[in-house]
Amino acid sequence: MAEANADVRKLSFEKAIEELESIVTRLEGGKVPLEESVAIYERGEALKRRCDELLKQAEARVEKITRDADGAPTGSEPLDVER
Repeated sequence: MAEANADVRKLSFEKAIEELESIVTRLEGGKVPLEESVAIYERGEALKRRCDELLKQAEARVEKITRDADGAPTGSEPLDVER
């Protein structure tokens, strides 16, 4: 499963959330065998972590917008995110 989760780290937010929604739909349908349910649930957890990570990065970038003395936005600074 580690190999399957490795590719999750390469997904964009949109692709990860799309796949996560698909997994939720399948699990809610109740027609997935137990073993497969466990496997796709684990992948869903990895996708959720990826989405959380990308959202935190985006939030940090928004917070880096620079402001002048009056509080008006003047630009932005690069975010130092370790990848």
